[in-house]
Amino acid sequence: MEPIRTTHQGAVRGRLVSDDVAAFLGIPFAAPPFGEARFRAPGPAAPWDGVREALTYGASVPRAPYAPPFDALIPDDGPQGEDCLNLNIWTPHPASGGGLPVMVWIHGGAFANGSGSTSAYDGSAFARDGVVYVSINYRLGADGFLRLPDRPDNRGLLDQIAALEWVRDNIEAFGGDPGQVTVFGESAGAMSIGALLSMPRARGLFRRAILQSGAAHHFLRPASAELITARLAEKLGIEARAEEFAAVPLDTLLPAQAELRGEIGARPDPALWGEAALNMMPFEPVLDELPLPAADCGVELLAGSNREEYRLFLVPTERLDVLPHAKLRTVTAAYGLDPDKALPVYAERRPDAVPGELFDAVTTDWFYRIPALRVAEAVPGSYVYEFARRSPALGGRLGACHASELGYVFDRLDDPAYAPLLGEKPPQALADAMHGAWVAFAKTGDPGWAPYDRETRTAMVFDTASGVESDLRGEERALWEGVR
Repeated sequence: MEPIRTTHQGAVRGRLVSDDVAAFLGIPFAAPPFGEARFRAPGPAAPWDGVREALTYGASVPRAPYAPPFDALIPDDGPQGEDCLNLNIWTPHPASGGGLPVMVWIHGGAFANGSGSTSAYDGSAFARDGVVYVSINYRLGADGFLRLPDRPDNRGLLDQIAALEWVRDNIEAFGGDPGQVTVFGESAGAMSIGALLSMPRARGLFRRAILQSGAAHHFLRPASAELITARLAEKLGIEARAEEFAAVPLDTLLPAQAELRGEIGARPDPALWGEAALNMMPFEPVLDELPLPAADCGVELLAGSNREEYRLFLVPTERLDVLPHAKLRTVTAAYGLDPDKALPVYAERRPDAVPGELFDAVTTDWFYRIPALRVAEAVPGSYVYEFARRSPALGGRLGACHASELGYVFDRLDDPAYAPLLGEKPPQALADAMHGAWVAFAKTGDPGWAPYDRETRTAMVFDTASGVESDLRGEERALWEGVR
């Protein structure tokens, strides 16, 4: 018999995924953010009469596709449409009773791509293991993060908060405990969490957080965000006002905003792009200062990164072997390091590395690893991990690249969406370990190893053979003290 649950808006009918797991898909948590609601804070979802079918994914946020070759590597499928602020739930309730821990997933995609409504983020494995799992959609690109006069900043973050408020108010009907919510995300999803940790309105909406390959360091100060707005308006031939952006057809606006990243890469001048000149993300949270969480933020944290994150952006584009040494030095200096002092430290562990491989190491630290450590250092008792399993895909050159941990976290090694990054014969034992640690953290606040502190710097390294290590690549980490 198909399960029915009652939310504050009305009843929903889900479907049984297995004997003890049910899925409820496409439930609106806020009103469609178009028409009069365009570029405004999310409004409440309308109630309905009767029983609403929640059997298939709802529409996700309109967006341009990933550019080649990333469109073949990173899942970004599913229907798109205006009624896009919806969420999906997988639950073992009522088989496991109520009061279950809850995990809310915030997807990545550089704040311009991605969807919570894709098989890659199916929550069946979490529900199988006694967790109520929720995936959400939120506004991206200009609709979510473009700074506009007389409109609230960070509308994508406000969508995330609205989804978490919906979880607080409704998750008990699905067997979840609203006081035991873990929010977790990857890349832009983790960067979103880094911002949420400092936002007063988000306080109390989650007890724990897992930040994968993203933390608190990626944001735009208002002046930088205004440069992005001005450039996009110039491209579209309009004034930089919300009404004029709203009048631009989506099939014109979405390609134009996608082109901005290429423009930044072609001319990464801070005078033109502000902070986006370094990370090449024109759409990010708009904040006045670095939002590191307070030591007493009341949230237990697990943060980490992948060992060779930036290979995802160097290997498929065939830049790894041709990146010039001059580019390596220029970027290292732009990140705040002295190339003459820092590059020999990185080269010591990689004596045969070409400039592109050293570029990966330096950029991985600046973009992902050091921000994760800073978040862990800010909140005593935090846990740190590193994902080090090198994918055999693309001749084994992808390595432990960005997003390559996701199939293991979700325990979905058979999902075709992950095949391009996982390669052949991904080890199930690694999925058991990593997925199991995430579930344990959501249930107890302890993933299974010692917390991180400045003396021991303990981290779990997830690999074919996983284990705890102290002060991973400490000489390289020390280069960033006082810099990042």
